Amino acid sequence: MRLHKLTVTAFGPFAGSETVDFDALAAGGLFLLRGATGAGKTSVLDAVCFALYGETPGARRANRLRSDHADPKRLTSVELELTLGGRRLQVTRLPEQRRPKKVGTGTTVERAQTLLREWVADTGNGTPGWRGLSKSHQEAGEEIHRLVGMNREQFCQVVLLPQGDFARFLKADSEERGKLLRRLFDTERFQYVEAWLAEQRRGQEAAVQAGRRRLRDLASKAEQAAGPDAEPAAGWVPAEDDAAGLAAGVLGWAAVLRSGAAEQLAVAEAALAGAGAAQRAAQERREAAEELAGRQRRHREALGLAERLAGFEPAAAADRQRLAAAQEAVGVESALRLRESAAEALGRARLAERRHREALAGSGGEGRELAGADTAGLAEAELRLRAEVVRLEAARTEERRCAELAREQRSLTEDRRAAEELAEEAEDWLAEFEDGLARLEQQHTEARSATSRVEQLDGQRAELTVRLGAARERDGLRAEIAAAEPRVVTLRAAALDAREHSLDLRDRRLSGMAAELAEQLRAGQACRVCGSPEHPAPAEAAPGSRVGAEDEERARRAQAAAERVWTEADQALTALRVREATASGAAGPDGTEALAQALAGLEREHREARHAAEALGRVEQEIARLSQDRARRVDELHEAKERAAVLSDRLLALDTEQRALTARVAAARGEAASVADRATALTRLTEAVAAAAVAARAYAEAAARLGEAEEELGKAAAAAGFPDAAAALAVLLPREERERLEARLERHRAETAAVRRELALPELAEAAVRPPVDLPAVAAALGTATDRLGRAHAAHAAALERCGALAAIGRQLTGLAAELAPALDRYGRINRLAALAAGTSADNRLRMRLESYVLAARLEQVAAAASDRLVRMSGGRYTLVHSDDRGTRTKRSGLALRVVDAWTGTERDTATLSGGESFFASLSLALGLADVVTDEAGGMPLDTLFIDEGFGTLDEHALEEVMDVLDGLRERDRAVGIVSHVADLRSRIPAQLLVRKGRHGSTLALAGREDA
Repeated sequence: MRLHKLTVTAFGPFAGSETVDFDALAAGGLFLLRGATGAGKTSVLDAVCFALYGETPGARRANRLRSDHADPKRLTSVELELTLGGRRLQVTRLPEQRRPKKVGTGTTVERAQTLLREWVADTGNGTPGWRGLSKSHQEAGEEIHRLVGMNREQFCQVVLLPQGDFARFLKADSEERGKLLRRLFDTERFQYVEAWLAEQRRGQEAAVQAGRRRLRDLASKAEQAAGPDAEPAAGWVPAEDDAAGLAAGVLGWAAVLRSGAAEQLAVAEAALAGAGAAQRAAQERREAAEELAGRQRRHREALGLAERLAGFEPAAAADRQRLAAAQEAVGVESALRLRESAAEALGRARLAERRHREALAGSGGEGRELAGADTAGLAEAELRLRAEVVRLEAARTEERRCAELAREQRSLTEDRRAAEELAEEAEDWLAEFEDGLARLEQQHTEARSATSRVEQLDGQRAELTVRLGAARERDGLRAEIAAAEPRVVTLRAAALDAREHSLDLRDRRLSGMAAELAEQLRAGQACRVCGSPEHPAPAEAAPGSRVGAEDEERARRAQAAAERVWTEADQALTALRVREATASGAAGPDGTEALAQALAGLEREHREARHAAEALGRVEQEIARLSQDRARRVDELHEAKERAAVLSDRLLALDTEQRALTARVAAARGEAASVADRATALTRLTEAVAAAAVAARAYAEAAARLGEAEEELGKAAAAAGFPDAAAALAVLLPREERERLEARLERHRAETAAVRRELALPELAEAAVRPPVDLPAVAAALGTATDRLGRAHAAHAAALERCGALAAIGRQLTGLAAELAPALDRYGRINRLAALAAGTSADNRLRMRLESYVLAARLEQVAAAASDRLVRMSGGRYTLVHSDDRGTRTKRSGLALRVVDAWTGTERDTATLSGGESFFASLSLALGLADVVTDEAGGMPLDTLFIDEGFGTLDEHALEEVMDVLDGLRERDRAVGIVSHVADLRSRIPAQLLVRKGRHGSTLALAGREDA
């Protein structure tokens, strides 16, 4: 990972936009970030962390990132360009912040934004540029985390080396040291393993305990099912929690219980059979007794009913006589009903006539005079009044027309006033038309000029964009060439050295070939050179000069590998130079900064011209709309004047018609308020007279119908054989009474016949002569037999249920015993593993938890990596080692650090180091931890590191040693930034980034040693 460029705006102490060119700053590999206390040195590192992760290190809050010095309209943002995994990326982040509203007053919340882009050779149109990857916070964060291979905490510890934290880490106890290591190496999965094993142990233990409880529960159920007389469990079930012994004892005892229950079931079945036979015999005796008693009861009831019917016979004869007389008078009934209906109708007609005459008299005036008239007089008055109502109807029409004319006159007056106002408004608008048209034509000319300028600037901007992209590519390639050339030289020298070494070994082997052949000689075997079986003086190789075939082959392979690496690097360098030449030709002679400034100026001019050109369409629309409005206004003026004249003529005609109608309506109205009121009153009087006439005619007709009904009634009585109507009415019965008498006589006849048939049955006669039955005694005998059968059934059901329950419990016991054995085996295994992972097992010699064991291994790697640098910084005196000592009982085992002093040969606590010694030990730890965490994260090269403070505790010699180590980091193609205000570093490090603080915010500037 290498940083290229950082731009911050309104961030932290920086009120405006500040840019850091890390490529220029870190060209020498080492640079200094300095400034006064509180100027904002650490804020530069915060910006890098915020760009990558959306959060800042430590306790700084994201909602306090905005600079208090910034203009309210300037949004806080951070933009970082960097290379990750060979890909050049640009990350832009804006935190959530408040800004002034675009419309109105006050502020609104601007939501957080994220933009991730990648520099590609072809953006789709054949030119290089930035291609958007994501605008999602989550997607961008996941992609950066995947490429970096570290989370925020790891990055802040590994790339932004906080010396204060590592000084505390150096002298911390195992518990505090473990907290940092756990965050960096993400060992939560081992905690999860420990917790999972403990949970599994609890689960298996619970399963075993549950099995034991189920065994005892089943034993208790078996004891309850067997009853109080069964074999007790005390002699069979052991008291200890031996699951296997407990299961065997319970199984044996359950078998004994099942045997006893089977014997009890056989006894209950025999008793049930005897009780059933006795109950059936008693039931048959009771049924025969109940049948005999029923026949005797039916005979007694039939005799009693025959006696009661004989007593009712005189009344029945009288009813038959009344019914016969009433049947003869039935023919008079319809005539009687007709007379009664006519009498009721006459009464209703009399009341209606009286009510209508009283209403007519109550209307007053002419109505009072007509109330006493006869039927003919009322009919004549009705005809006269209806004719007068018809005459008033025409006058009512004229009266309504008068009202309509008044409304129309008011409406036309309003319309004429509106037409006059519209004409006046159109005249005013047309008077101002020419001035507005002149202004718009001037704006149209200016917008057309701006449109032409935009087209010119588009071509210039496209050309500059291509040149700027090529210039940036050229600068990047030159940096790559500058970095690659020393490596090619080094690889060439290494290849030549490997070739020389290979040739030297070949020469030495050829020189010592005689000794090599002599080693292969065996007594009695022929020499491969001379053929003699005797070897009087075999050659011997000089001490230390022996070179074998394997040595020569290894050297030859090393030579080939070195030459291959050199060739590949040289070819890559040649390709870079070709690409750089191509990019230089495309970019031209100007520098990147000059091209960027020129493009920025063009962009500003283009935006201004485009903004002015955008008004062209609007102005053209305004001119067209203004012309359309003028034509419309002229038409409106003519139409309004014509309409006002037409309306005036119409109003004059309506006024003439209104005066003529008003005179005729006044004559027809008379003394009434209106013709309508006069017509309404006359209509009511007409309707009252008509109703009185109808009622008088109805009364006369009802009286005539009553006389006719009286005559018909007399004729019907004579036809039925009665001397007059009164005699017929005396014996006539209502239909309901006749039907009731008929039903009663029919019921008496049917009951008499039924009693006679019942007494004639032979079985009733035979039962009547037998003695009465003693039903209570028979029922008592049946009850006794039924109770005995019920007890036998209950005993049999209990015995059967006991056998079934004990059989089911026996099956459950057998299955549970089979399940409990493997559960015990699993519990034993998981218990041993959980204790081993928790550090409580005797097999765990170090008494270390699993996570502590993993952290101890990582700490051992960190100590080894740190010692490589600490030896150089301390002049070969100190090394760091990892210790497995437990310390006190409350300390974590396996995370101790010790320092070995080569001058005294002793191993001691890191707390005994002096201030300067603690600094370079802490720095060594930080660098070593960075290497180990990088390897753990997947080996992503960290080409940019920052070291924060701590150099003030070093003397001149120690500072030299530390600078040598940092130079070693630079030799590995790393850029190392030191955050410090130590004066000696200003003269030692030429590349410097100066942070200046001021009343209106801090600024950034590149500085050199001469600026110190």
